[in-house]
Amino acid sequence: MSSNIAPRDRLDRPIGLAVIVASTREGRRGRALTDWLVARMADRPDIVVDEIDLDDLDLPTRFGFGANAAVEDLRRRVDEADAFLVVTPEYNHSYPASLKHAIDFVKDPWKRKPVGFVSYGGVSGGLRAVEHLRGVFNELHAHGIRDTVSFHGPWNGFDDHGRPGDEPGATAALGVVLDDLVWWGSALAVARDAVMFAP
Repeated sequence: MSSNIAPRDRLDRPIGLAVIVASTREGRRGRALTDWLVARMADRPDIVVDEIDLDDLDLPTRFGFGANAAVEDLRRRVDEADAFLVVTPEYNHSYPASLKHAIDFVKDPWKRKPVGFVSYGGVSGGLRAVEHLRGVFNELHAHGIRDTVSFHGPWNGFDDHGRPGDEPGATAALGVVLDDLVWWGSALAVARDAVMFAP
C-alpha cells in the first residue's frame, strides 16, 4: 500500500529507550543500579527513558489464558520503544526467569530493535547471563549490541549511596553502550519507517 508521506532519512527526535529491571527477587541490586544508570542519562538530549521494572508488573503466572492489563501495558511500552537496556543479574550461570517470562509474553514488538545489557553478579559480573540473552533476543530478530557494562563482586561495587566504586570507569562504559543504542535505535527506526511507507 502506497503513502504520500515520505520516509525519513534520519530520526528527528530522541530515541525512546526502555530500561528493563529484570530481577524481581527480594534484596535485588538491580533497582539501585538502575537508579544510578538513569541518573547518568539525565543530560542526554538524544534519549527519552521509560523504566520498566518487572517487579511492578502483575504478569500472569501461566500462558494460554489471555493477556491481562499488565501484559498489554508491557507490550505497548516495548512496541513504542526504539531500543532497550536490560539490567540483569546472573543466577545460576544465566538470567532470571522473570525476564524470560516477560520477553515471551511480548514477542513481536522486540523485532528489529537494538538491545544493550548491563549485568551484575559474582566473579563473572553477570556476563554469562548476557551471553544467554543474546541468543534469546536474536531469535526475536532483535539486535544485541557488542559492548556491555558489567559489575563484579558480591555487592557489585556499589556503596551505601548507590554509587559504583569505579564510577568514572562505569560511566565511560555506559557512555559507549548508550552511544551505540542511539545509533542503532535511530537507524533501525528510520529503516522500519521506510518499510512501512514502501509502495
